[in-house]
Amino acid sequence: MSKFDANLVVIGAGSAGLVSAYIGSAIKAKVILIEKGKMGGDCLNTGCVPSKSLIASAKLLHQIKHSQNWGIKSASAEFDFADIMNRVKTIIATIEPHDSVERYQSLGVEVIQGEATLKSPTEVEVNGRTISTRNIIIASGAKPFVPPIEGLDQIPYLTSDNIWDMQELPKKMVVLGGGPIGCELAQCFGRFGCDVSIVEMLPQIMIREDEEIAEFMANRFHEEGVRILTNHKAIRVTEENGLKVLYCDNDGNEVRVEFDEILVAVGRAARSSGYGMEEVKIPISKRRTVETNEYLQAGYPSIFACGDIVGPYQFTHVAAHQAWYAAVNALFRPFKKFKVDYRVIPWATYTDPEVARVGLNEQEAKEQNIAYEVTRYDLSGLDRALADGHAEGVVKVLTVPGKDKILGVTIMGSHAGDLIAEFVMAMKHGLGMNKILGTIHSYPTWMEANKFAAGNWKKAHAPEWALTLLEKFHAWRRG
Repeated sequence: MSKFDANLVVIGAGSAGLVSAYIGSAIKAKVILIEKGKMGGDCLNTGCVPSKSLIASAKLLHQIKHSQNWGIKSASAEFDFADIMNRVKTIIATIEPHDSVERYQSLGVEVIQGEATLKSPTEVEVNGRTISTRNIIIASGAKPFVPPIEGLDQIPYLTSDNIWDMQELPKKMVVLGGGPIGCELAQCFGRFGCDVSIVEMLPQIMIREDEEIAEFMANRFHEEGVRILTNHKAIRVTEENGLKVLYCDNDGNEVRVEFDEILVAVGRAARSSGYGMEEVKIPISKRRTVETNEYLQAGYPSIFACGDIVGPYQFTHVAAHQAWYAAVNALFRPFKKFKVDYRVIPWATYTDPEVARVGLNEQEAKEQNIAYEVTRYDLSGLDRALADGHAEGVVKVLTVPGKDKILGVTIMGSHAGDLIAEFVMAMKHGLGMNKILGTIHSYPTWMEANKFAAGNWKKAHAPEWALTLLEKFHAWRRG
C-alpha cells in the first residue's frame, strides 16, 4: 500500500495495549485502539486492582483480630461481605478514568469499541469497517485456564474473572491451584471467616518460589486456618445430597473435599484464537501463546504482539515493558529496532507477608549448575519492622562466589514488593552488594533491610589477613 489510515492499530486495551497506544500517541503517530470489552483489561477489572483491594480489607480484619500485638487489649469489627465487594468496585471506578476511552481520545488516540479481525498483515476489520495500517500490535491478553475436570462444567464455578460479582461469603471454599492468585485469594477468604482448602497437584504451593519461603507460607496459612492439600490432583466434581464435593487423588488414595464455592486458579491461557489469527496464519506455540521473534514481531514485519498473549511472564509490568519494545519497533521500522530485554524481571505475590523476587533462587541455581553464595538478613532485627509489628521475614540474596555480583534475590515480609525494587535497579545496571552498602538509607525504614543484607555479605567477605594486620597496627598505635 502507498497510503494507510493509521500508523498503528492496537488490538486490546489492557496493560500492553494501553501502553502501546500511549507511546504511539506520545510520538505523534496516528493510533487506533480497538477493545471489545472493558478498557483497562484484566488488571483493572478482574486482576491486580480488585485483588489488592480485597487483600487490604482482609489484612485490616486480621490486624483487628490480633490487636493485642499492637498493645490494644481488645478490638472487634463487624462487616458485610457485600460492602467489601462494593468497595472493590468503587476503587475500580476511581481508577477507571485513567484507562478510559475519554482519556485516550484526549491523547489523540482513536478508540473503537468492537471486536477486531485481522484481514491481512496491514488490514484490520471492526464493526464492518476495514482499516489499513502500517503496523498492528496484538495485545489480546489471557483468560483463566479451566482444566478438564469431570463434572466441573455441571456446576457454577468461580475464576478470577467472575469472583468479583460475589455478594455473599461462602461457608466453605475450595481453591484449585496454589500459585499466586490461588494463595492471595485463599488467604483473603480465610480471613473473612470462610473455611478454605487449597488443592495443589504439585509438592508445594508457590512452586516457583524458594522452598524455604513456600514452606513458611504454607505454615502461615495453616496457622490462619487455611487447609493445604499438596500432591492432590483434582479428579471430579459431584453433587451429593445437596452437597458439592471435589474428589482428589493423593498417591492413589481418594480424598473427598466438600465446598459451597470452588475457585479455579490453576493458571491463565493466552487468547490466541479468534481475531482472524488463524486465517492470517499468526504463529502459535505449543503453549498456545503467539510466537514472536526477539523484536516481538509475530510472523510478519508489520505485526507485533505483546503482553499475556506472548508470555513468558504474565505480569502487568512485563506487559508494559514489552509494549514499549513493540510500539517503538513498529513505528520506527526499518530504521531502528530493539531486542526485548528479559534479563531482570521482578514479581511479587501479595500474600501477608508478601513474597517478592528477581533473578535466580536456590532451586533454579542448582538446576542450572550455577555456583552461588547465600546471604541472609532476618527482618526480626529490623527496627522499623519491630515498630510496625511485622518483624517476620527474610532478605535472601544469591551472589557469585567471592564477588558482590547479585544473581538473584527473594524477599519475604511486609512491603517485599516495594523492597525488591532496589535490587532490580542494582541488577539492571550492574551494581553489586558493595554499592548497596555504600548507599545512605533513611532510618528507620523498611529499605534498611536491603542495606543490612549487604552488610552481612560484607562481614562474610572481610579479608582475615587485613583484619589481623589492622589489629597489630592499632596495638602499635596504643604503644
